[in-house]
Amino acid sequence: MSWEKSIEELRWRERLAEKMGGDEPVERQRGRGKLTVRERVAFLADPGSFHEIGKIAGRATYTADDEMESFLPASSVTGRATLDGRPTVILADDFTVRGGASDASIWQKMVQMIKMAAEYRMPLVQMIDGTGGGGSVKSLEKDPRTYIPETPGWNEIVHGMTQVPFVSLALGPCAGMGAGRVAASHFSVMVKELSQVFVAGPPVAIALGENVTKEELGGWKIQAQNGTVDNVVDTEADAFIEARRFLSYLPPSVHDLPQRTAPADHPDRKEESLLSIVPTDGKTPYKPRKIIDATVDHGSFFEIGKEWGRGIVTGLARIDGYPVGILAGDPFFLDGAWTADVCDKVTRHMDLCSMFHLPVIHFVDCPGFAVGVKAETAGVTRAGVRAMTAVYQADVPVCSVVIRKAYGLAGSAMMNQSKTKWRYCWPSGDWGSLPMAGGIEAAFRKELAEAEDPDALKEQLYRKFEAIRSPFRTAESFLAEEIIDPRDTRPLLVDFIHHAWRVLEPGERKVGYRP
Repeated sequence: MSWEKSIEELRWRERLAEKMGGDEPVERQRGRGKLTVRERVAFLADPGSFHEIGKIAGRATYTADDEMESFLPASSVTGRATLDGRPTVILADDFTVRGGASDASIWQKMVQMIKMAAEYRMPLVQMIDGTGGGGSVKSLEKDPRTYIPETPGWNEIVHGMTQVPFVSLALGPCAGMGAGRVAASHFSVMVKELSQVFVAGPPVAIALGENVTKEELGGWKIQAQNGTVDNVVDTEADAFIEARRFLSYLPPSVHDLPQRTAPADHPDRKEESLLSIVPTDGKTPYKPRKIIDATVDHGSFFEIGKEWGRGIVTGLARIDGYPVGILAGDPFFLDGAWTADVCDKVTRHMDLCSMFHLPVIHFVDCPGFAVGVKAETAGVTRAGVRAMTAVYQADVPVCSVVIRKAYGLAGSAMMNQSKTKWRYCWPSGDWGSLPMAGGIEAAFRKELAEAEDPDALKEQLYRKFEAIRSPFRTAESFLAEEIIDPRDTRPLLVDFIHHAWRVLEPGERKVGYRP
């Protein structure tokens, strides 16, 4: 007696699953320049590490003699693997199986993977390609009724995001639930011209009077610039690299601290270029990424969200091998003013860093919240208060380096200033409740109007207040704790990160994650 025949049937069913949607759908997938789901898993995971779960799940039909007549696998490939040696859960959509429509999906596979990631403290990487939601109206012919919608697994997604890193790679058209899963992540990537993200596709938009293509409706130029996705790459291979690199900075779960790598840069390195990188006229913009690159470990800066909220630069880096979060005002965009989308970007990044215990380095150059009708129409006040709240709710150490401007409410949100101010100021620092330019004319309007020589009086006033705004006068009152030589920034950040690491504690946040 033996179970050999059952094992033979198991292997036969597994081979059927490996055919995915069949020869023709697979060829169409490749004809679009896309990898198949199984090729994607093979490229993403460490070689030989993928353990598939639910491989033979799908929809079968049987003859009157109970012999299998046809088999269509579920529209997802799921399991666990290692990425750079780290255990990871993989949830990958198969577009060759009815385009990921609901009548080919088994939602329990998705829920099982999310639960496994959260309970066993492993990051989740989703490769999203299809709807994964309501599917086609045609499905109503087989089951002639409608239903009140609910989203199985959404509670697990919300909970899972408070536990482990969620990475979403958009690798094709992602609609409905697929689009929702892209956005419900800590880090998301699109592939140019290959992936699109939208609530509903072009046929629905056309029915509403908008004649658009998939790219016009939800291409990368839209979704990367509005912050729906974080990063954009040229190829699927690049997307896999982005996923690995993002996860390299984070712990496997909130119950662990991020991992330090062996330092590959001298902790006392001092870059001479920092002494002159900020123009002395106080107006000409400079490139903040040069400051970041000069102060973090060489080659370690990983930018997130480059295409949106461009008044601030955000990303991850290492300092003496320790992972950190980075914020840096960018004066090339509205002088670094915090617009509504900048505020949303700050909120998202502070939540990410706080969730996964990453100390934050904030290179401050902020003239305040953006002013004007456009800014108000975009809701800058609400978004700004939300960003300030995220900064004050963060429970990780923050070191602020004031590079130039710090004005008004937004300028005050460089850190939670009710806590210890671990802060360094460059001699180029320029701060206050209001900028001098324009403020002097407003405050002395009457005097200037009555003066015999208004220009001479204005020049005199500017000289007077230029002396008052010297950062050294602020330091005299201990309102600027330390003014430093810019070249000393990296050694001081190395010192900060060693102190920060002593007080970091793993565990769940009191405040949940806001996708």
